[in-house]
Amino acid sequence: MAVPLPLASRRTVTALLTLTAVTGLVDAVSYLRLGRVFVANMTGNVVFLGFSAAPHSGVSAVASLIAITGFLLGALAGGRAAHTLAATGPVRWLATAFTGEAVVLGLVAVLTATSVLPFTGDGRFATIAVLAAALGVQNSTVRHLRAPDLTTTVLTLTLTGLTADSALTGGPGAKPHRRLGSVAVMLAGAAAGAAILQWSPAVVIAIAAALVAAVAVAFMTAVPDRGRRLHPDPSPFDGRGISEPLPQVPKPRRPQ
Repeated sequence: MAVPLPLASRRTVTALLTLTAVTGLVDAVSYLRLGRVFVANMTGNVVFLGFSAAPHSGVSAVASLIAITGFLLGALAGGRAAHTLAATGPVRWLATAFTGEAVVLGLVAVLTATSVLPFTGDGRFATIAVLAAALGVQNSTVRHLRAPDLTTTVLTLTLTGLTADSALTGGPGAKPHRRLGSVAVMLAGAAAGAAILQWSPAVVIAIAAALVAAVAVAFMTAVPDRGRRLHPDPSPFDGRGISEPLPQVPKPRRPQ
């Protein structure tokens, strides 16, 4: 089903790149303070589960399993919201999903700042679960939005497409800006998160919450452009991007 664009193309790209930076911020907290676990990058957690088979790896299988479980529950909630609210229009759906994520992140920031949710000991598992659920909502929502090269989390295919589709390989080499932008903002988010973490991890989460809230407000105040759609992306390298105009099908002529 084609989904009307809730924002102009550049504003949509900006919103999704902002969410990519949020991934870098939150994963900096989870990996550096919650004990070698990701709350957004589930590929890393699956690999960590394999590492944990070695007794002296120092990797917690429990932390990885809790992160994966929390993420799946968040993705389930995000998918449910997409199927329930998308039919009423993208503005309500996206605003609701990202507002929910922002609220959860904001609550985690407050609860960790007041030591209700800890960063150490067995209590950290609750922090991991809630953060992973919030990022699960984000990833599920972005997946249903179907914006090529703007997954906000996974960069493996982004980097592969950047090189495999380049002019050096004989490919189209068209519009690498989104792919480069995704890599750059993920890097910037992670670097900023690691730096601010030395002062306060709760502040990093609060910044992430504020960025998601800004994205939610952007979608909430948007006026859908019904002349453009987000097309399904069956292949990550098919070159189709957001804001592609719908083809105009000529009406058949009546026989004279």
